[in-house]
Amino acid sequence: MYETLLVPTDGSDTVDRTLPHALRMATDHDATVHALYVVDQRVVKASSGDLVEDVRADLERQGEAAVEAIAERAGEAGVDAETAVRYGTPDKEIVDYAAEADADVIVIGPHGKTPRRKVEGLGSVSDRVVDDAGTSVFLVKGDGNEGE
Repeated sequence: MYETLLVPTDGSDTVDRTLPHALRMATDHDATVHALYVVDQRVVKASSGDLVEDVRADLERQGEAAVEAIAERAGEAGVDAETAVRYGTPDKEIVDYAAEADADVIVIGPHGKTPRRKVEGLGSVSDRVVDDAGTSVFLVKGDGNEGE
């Protein structure tokens, strides 16, 4: 049923909730986990002219560390993993990567924002992925205290 699972990460602790579910599904179906980090170009563009390259490099380092941590945990579980760092708007890149990798499911978790914080932030990445993905999305909810 599942051959390819996509686990997006922003380097936060949210992946600690989502990854066990993804690894269980991958183990049960002998699937490959794809770990994806998106360098948010909006953050890079918002930085001062002199700092743009430093911000980009810092986000790239964070991204590499985040996807490698997922790959390491997958390896410990006996699951094959592939890693990628992309550039753009996170929700769009997640949806595009899922289509390109022919992912059977995206395993993602929200940050647990309050409704007010969602409105202030124009929604969440996970909400937009659920709305726009051309594949199944397994949404792992937390206890509601994340992001506070």
